[in-house]
Amino acid sequence: MFPGCGVEDSPCPFPGLASGVLEMRVKEGSKIRNLMGFAMARIGGGGLRQVVFTGSGRAVTKTITCAEIMKRKFGSLHQLTKLQYKVVKEVWESSEGGTSEMTVHRTVPSISILLSKDPLDPQEPGYQPPETLRMCFWARPTRSLTSTYL
Repeated sequence: MFPGCGVEDSPCPFPGLASGVLEMRVKEGSKIRNLMGFAMARIGGGGLRQVVFTGSGRAVTKTITCAEIMKRKFGSLHQLTKLQYKVVKEVWESSEGGTSEMTVHRTVPSISILLSKDPLDPQEPGYQPPETLRMCFWARPTRSLTSTYL
């Protein structure tokens, strides 16, 4: 039996986005290096102000990784995250040459992450403000720890 898959596409969870937003659809087999090279060239060139990373199923963790890499490279990005479920329809056909087939509907988790150079609504559920230097765990402390205990 060999499956044939179909995904019922859900609409963009961010209503009111401009038409020029870059949408990166992250798949299970996507290479992070290729995704990030393309996205960073587009948003770093100054032409784009927003990018949406979308992934479902086994690609959810890869989608989050892409967003975190982008935030680290372009420090002051606002983030809006939406979680939802997508319906995946798998059609299993008989390998014996018969006409019998079995259809399975599965719901898989999906994530969409909007990163924006422009401010977003902080009251929107899933909003994260840009990280400041004080919020970063690798920031240098203001005073030496050894001088505190001497």
